[in-house]
Amino acid sequence: MITPCTTDDNETIRRQLGRVPRGVIGVAARTAGGEPVVVATAPRLEDGTPFPTTYYLTHPEYVAECSRLEAAGVMAELTAELGEDPELAAAYQRAHEAYLADRKKLGADVGIDEVAEIEDFSAGGMPTRVKCLHALVGHTLAAGRGVNPIGDRALDLMTGVPAAE
Repeated sequence: MITPCTTDDNETIRRQLGRVPRGVIGVAARTAGGEPVVVATAPRLEDGTPFPTTYYLTHPEYVAECSRLEAAGVMAELTAELGEDPELAAAYQRAHEAYLADRKKLGADVGIDEVAEIEDFSAGGMPTRVKCLHALVGHTLAAGRGVNPIGDRALDLMTGVPAAE
């Protein structure tokens, strides 16, 4: 569930990213203590730029863990597994479709009906490869476990991150 950003949330997100965030609609996932972990972003930024990353991972510990896993070769392993496991590939296809549906709904909620430039493009390499664990973990944290199998697996491999709700 996406919650509106408070003034404190906006400051926390700015601090987490080291910059003013763009296109934030609200907080899509928080730590158990209430700190933002994932923000939901508009599919088109204020300057008109299409923005396909609906669920943007902001929490530094989660970002660092995704980067660690990527550097360890996890993306290549998971991409290979997608090619070998038709059930996993089908679930990842469904995750892609769910992501697109979420983006369309979120866009409509803020008055953005269509962004043709990214209409069939989700994030993280979906639906055929694993390109960005940050986006896939963000999707899992925002949508909940069981929606994105690759995001779920990456989250299972993480260590030292605060519990998310």
